[in-house]
Formats: sequence, C-alpha cells, structure tokens
Amino acid sequence: MLTREIASIIVKETSIRLNRNINIMDDKGVIIASGNSARIGDIHEGALAVLRTGETISITKEDVENWKGAMPGINLPIQFQDRVVGVIGITGNPKELQEFAGLVKMTTEVLIKQEYISSQMEWKQRTKERIIEDLLKTPPSLAHVERGLALLGIHFIPPFTACVIQIEERDISNTVLLRRVEQLIGEREGIISLININRIFIAFQKMSSVDIEKKVMKVVAGLENMGVVCRLSYSSPFHNMAEFNTSYLDCDLALDISGKDEKIIPFSKVESKALIFKIELAEANKFSKRLMNKPLEKYADTLQVFFDNNLNIHATAAAMFLHRNTLVYRLSKIQEETGFDPKVFYDALTLQLALWTTEKTRKTIPPAETEGKDG
Repeated sequence: MLTREIASIIVKETSIRLNRNINIMDDKGVIIASGNSARIGDIHEGALAVLRTGETISITKEDVENWKGAMPGINLPIQFQDRVVGVIGITGNPKELQEFAGLVKMTTEVLIKQEYISSQMEWKQRTKERIIEDLLKTPPSLAHVERGLALLGIHFIPPFTACVIQIEERDISNTVLLRRVEQLIGEREGIISLININRIFIAFQKMSSVDIEKKVMKVVAGLENMGVVCRLSYSSPFHNMAEFNTSYLDCDLALDISGKDEKIIPFSKVESKALIFKIELAEANKFSKRLMNKPLEKYADTLQVFFDNNLNIHATAAAMFLHRNTLVYRLSKIQEETGFDPKVFYDALTLQLALWTTEKTRKTIPPAETEGKDG
C-alpha cells in the first residue's frame, strides 16, 4: 500500500511545511522517498529496527555511529490494517520533533488509507465495466460475467431489468456521477457503468416491477437535485442474463421514439409503438404511403393528441386549447378523407399505426427519398 508515488507526495508536502528533511522507508527498510534524493535506494538501519519491533526509535547525535545509513532524528512505524508497512523518518533533534512527529505519522497513514480506498473503488468499477461490457455483447460472454460477479462477491438473481440513463446536461465528473447513482440504487441492487460519455447502463437484479418503478423515480429525482438533466428508460423484467443485450436495445429504442419531455419511459409503455419500429422498413413505408394522405398529414398532431388522451374529445380539446367544435370538425375531416373513424377503436388503431410507420420512415429515410416511391 505504501508506494513510491504516495511516499514522494508525503515527503514533498511535509518537508515544505516543517522545513525538515523527511525520509520514507518501505517494509524492507529501503529509502523510497527523501528530501535528499541521493539517499533514495539506501538501507536505513533505524527503519529496520522499527520494522522489527514496531516501536518508534529516536536517534541522537551520540547514537548515529551505531546506525548505518541513519542521521539524528525520529523514526516512526507506518501502520495499515494492523501491520507495519513502512517507516517515516524525520531528521533533527528528537526532542524538538516529538510534538509534531505523531501528526506526520497520522497524516501519512490517512493518505495511505485514502489511496487504498480509492484503488479499491477503481478496481471494483473496472470490474463492473467489464461485466456490463460482457453482458451487452452479442452473444454475451456469460462465463466472463460470472467470474466478474464472483470477484465482487455478488450473486446475480432474477428477475433482471435493464435500465439506461441518458445524460443531457451535467457539471459533475464521471466518478461523482457513478457514485451518486450507486448510492441511489443501492450497491447490491444492481451493477452500473458508463457505456459512453453521457450514457449509464444499470443491470438491476432481484426486483419486482413495482420496486423498479420506485427506484428509477428515486434515481431521476436524486440526479435532478444535483443539477443533472437526464432521461431514463427501463426494460420489462426477464429471467435469463442472455437477454440483457436485447433489453438494452429496447431501452435505447424507447428513448428514441418517446417525447423529449418524457423523463422516465418504461419499455412496456411504448412496446406497441416499438414493434412498428422493429418491422422491415419497406413494409412500414408501404403502409405509411397507403394511408398517410394530405388531410391525415395535416391533422397528424391533432390525431396523436387525441390518441394520447384515450379518444376523449373534451380532454383533447383542453390539451390543444381548441374549441370542442373545431376538434370534432377535424376528426370528421379525417374520417371523410381516409375512411377511418378516429372515434372507433379498430379504425383508431389503424390510424395510429399510420402515424407510427410514417414516423419510422422519416427517421430512417430522408424526405427526398420517400417521395415518389411506389407502395
């Protein structure tokens, strides 16, 4: 845990503040950092004694000749997880050093602990990233996934749910972002990873649909409190880990075909529309061109709001700030020009499919290419 990098930082910062030479020795008594660079690599006899006894050793001017490679000063054990991992030596009169030597030792041990925690967090996050990477492969590398889960001490239990968070705006680092999301979902509830600079993937385990709904609402609210603007989609529950890849694609599609003002999108809510976006483009284009005439295109927005409001004329008129009679006139024109009555379920379904296939076609084919094609 006591690396040359940490030792160099401690020596540099402490030497400046105390105006004293500092030496740091590893668990073999070798000087690995010093204010006097010429001493790096030397064996420090005083450090060897500290490593043997675990006790602080002071060396006075009179004692120097008895300690090879040592100078007057105080040498203190650096402890981590109940063992001595190195020694810190401060050059000078031991009596003068007593009052702050303990503080230097404590600071050194705190830095080592922080570095250890940081390295553990980095290791865990890299392992999680590899697990997510393997889950999303086609086909998934389930043997690698199981090994990664074993390293983390996690037993992944169905039902599983895939979740994607698309970050629109943020002013926080990746580390802070991931840590906050993990706090919000609970470390054992799922595995999270950034899969690109502004997209987080969460593999949830052992949670019901009701619990998932509560959890994702908590995540979005928690991120918004940090000034993060995001949209989130999540899959329907499944029981086979091999389905994470297709469930991720479902989440991606849900984000793509939903309104930008929708913050949380369950795939189940848009599944019927998603089916249209999964069919062959040629079939979608054929259906769209057959039904999407000019009157229907003219009133497409009205029709979609009507469908979104469950074919309720009063609610639709209120949502669009229209007089009821104006809305009724538009619906009548649609029936007159298309032969499909938007107020009748099966006719409404056909018209909804026409809107969706047209949206799919326009997302996929530039407008100039869709014009003049035979159906």
